[in-house]
This record gives sequence, structure tokens and C-alpha cells, in this order.
Amino acid sequence: MSGALLGAVSQGILWGIMVLGVYITYKLLDIADLTVDGSFALGGSVCAVLVVAGVDPLIAVVAAMLAGMLAGAVTGFLHTVFEIPAILAGILTQIALWSVNLRIMGKSNTPLLQSDTIFSRMTELTGLSSATASIIVGVIVAVAIIAALYWFFGTEIGSALRATGNNEHMIRALGVSTAKTKMIALMLSNALVGLSGGLICQSQKYADIGMGTGAIVIGLAAIVIGEVLGRLTPGKLTGFKSRLVSAVAGSVVYFLIRAIVLQMGMDANDMKLLSAVIVALALCVPVVWEKFKLRASYSKGGEADA
Repeated sequence: MSGALLGAVSQGILWGIMVLGVYITYKLLDIADLTVDGSFALGGSVCAVLVVAGVDPLIAVVAAMLAGMLAGAVTGFLHTVFEIPAILAGILTQIALWSVNLRIMGKSNTPLLQSDTIFSRMTELTGLSSATASIIVGVIVAVAIIAALYWFFGTEIGSALRATGNNEHMIRALGVSTAKTKMIALMLSNALVGLSGGLICQSQKYADIGMGTGAIVIGLAAIVIGEVLGRLTPGKLTGFKSRLVSAVAGSVVYFLIRAIVLQMGMDANDMKLLSAVIVALALCVPVVWEKFKLRASYSKGGEADA
């Protein structure tokens, strides 16, 4: 049981990097970017092919990130230049990436069982288990990304990007090109998604054409779970940095829930149903909680008037 939970934590952290990418478009830009499912698999495909070809695993991960960035640029181009709705532009890119990923790998999956990876190097260097090595690498990468994002969104262009999601008309009236900020956001978001796909590929020792299926659902679930955790935490974590950390924490909690349910004997074929239930609950809990607090405040107000 402990081994399964440790593996869930490691997967949660590595997927948490993808969640940070989803956070940029979903929470900052107010777009549900469906490119994610395709760009995640794209990152894994590119990374797997390069690692099998003997390329250094670190370089392969960087290439996966750049591939994801390119996928985001395609979605951004369709959305900003041709004014295709963001959700439809994401769907078009996602569909195209299915064929692109098959072309890259030349088959539906690519194993890395005999190849050197970042995690195998860490295991050989430290003598730790693969799950522990994944956690260490994941934490290092996640902390570095959170720090970089916190710095970037404090800059002028980063602030303009955040403002685009809050009030697009206002930021456009101030002379800022919203097409440019949207393009940057989509590229940055999918770069992180591709990076996560590359790391997951090296962690699980294979890339699969369907490895990105449902990634956007996992991302949205993790974000909402993270928000719930932030609200339940004493002092309420509402700062931008805290929200980024909460997004990764939400991913870890999501995978822990999945691991616990599987250990309890749930059929693996029902995982999609479980994922949908987790997302639905994560979305419903904040609404119910707010209604409960509102009703409680009305009750207190009525008692005070009496």
C-alpha cells in the first residue's frame, strides 16, 4: 500500500507540472484549452523517440517542452489570426496532433525499457527507489517552474497577460495587443504540458499515443481540488504563489485518491468514471460550501435582528 501511495505522489507531482500549464489558460486566461490532451502526448512522443535514439534525457525533455510550445503556437495562431473560438482551435490542434504523434513514433507506443532516463540516473546515483527519485526530480522541477512563473507574471508582459483574462476590453483599450498575450499564454501553457509529458514518459518508461487522453480533465480537477485545499487551509491561501503551489498539491491529492480507490479493489476500467466523479465533486464542493456559509450568515443576521 505504501509503495502504491509513494508512486501516486510521484505521479501527482510530475502531472502537477502539466496542471501548472492548464492553470495559465484556465484561471488566468479564462480558456479551457483542449490542446492539452494532444500536446501532453506530443511531449511524451518526442521525448521517447529522442531517448531511444541515444539523445541525452535532459535534452530530450527540453525538446518535449519546445514541441509543446509549438503546439500551443498553432492553437494560438488559429485563435488570434483566424478568430476561431479558443475551445474549437484547441480541438482542431488536438485532433491533428494524434496523427502527428503517430508519425513521430512510427507506431502507437515506444518503450524505453533499455534506455537511460533522468530517473534511472538519479536512482543509480543515490540508490533510491524509482518512485522516490521521481519525487525528488519532480519537486525540483516544480519548485523551479513555480518560482519562474511567479517572477514572470510579476513583469509588465506577465501582468498584461493576467489582465487579458480579467478584462480583455480594458487591457485592449490601454494599447496592449491581446492577440500577443493570448499567444504567449498558450505557448507557455503547452510548453509546460509538453515538459510534463516528457517527464512522465521517462518516469513510466514508455510513451503511448493515448497517454494524453483525459489530461485536461485531470488538470481541471487538480486545480479545483487545490482551490478547495486553499480555502480549507487556516489563513486561506489566496496569493498567486500559493495558488500555484495549491495546483500541484491538488494534482498529488487527485492521484492519491485514485491510488487508494484502486487499492480498495476498484476495476481499472472504471477509472474514467472515477475521474469524472472526482471532477464533479471538486466543482460542487466549493458551491455547496459557499451556499452553506451564506445561509449561515443569513441565520445569524436574523437572530441578531430578533
